[in-house]
Amino acid sequence: MKKIKDSTTEEKILEAAEKLFYERGFAMTHTTDIAREVGCNQALVHYYFRTKEKLFESFFQNKVTLFITAFISTGNEETTFDLKMTRKIEAHFDILRKNPRLPFLLFNEISTNPQRVANFRASLGDMPNLLLSAFDKEIEKEAQEGRIRRVKAIDLILSIISMNVIMFIADPIIKALTGASDKEYEKMLDRRKQENVETILRSLRP
Repeated sequence: MKKIKDSTTEEKILEAAEKLFYERGFAMTHTTDIAREVGCNQALVHYYFRTKEKLFESFFQNKVTLFITAFISTGNEETTFDLKMTRKIEAHFDILRKNPRLPFLLFNEISTNPQRVANFRASLGDMPNLLLSAFDKEIEKEAQEGRIRRVKAIDLILSIISMNVIMFIADPIIKALTGASDKEYEKMLDRRKQENVETILRSLRP
């Protein structure tokens, strides 16, 4: 009789893998470590995900999808372009805040295994191009009505990502230079999120 997979167990394995991937990176994490973290045997990890590579791909796709969702679904209920952009920038920043180690891990894996990104991109099909095209049309409409300057959607997205991610990439340096406590650093993050929103919106003014 075929065994039925349990979504709760699968989720626990993913959570344990995420924790260890952040702490050790992909190369130094083994399925035995993940099984030990979950409290199960190694065979169960392989039953759900077959290999460590497949497990990381699932983790990678889940996290990248979070970032895509921040730009697709967040803020669309707002009535003005500025409010939409504010919600999207804040949503992206908040995802990073909840996953502060994610940029390091993704950059490392992308640089050492670019095929991983290529495979994920292939799995998305035409969706990225369609989304960028729709965003470009929205920007063009706002520009034609004189509310913002013309800018390519991809350039705007890259500006948002680069401004938001720097606080998490440079986290150890900023803390060392400022001597900020955890509480002070949290306040700094709040300020940066607001500054990033205002900077991006100012940059769009005609």
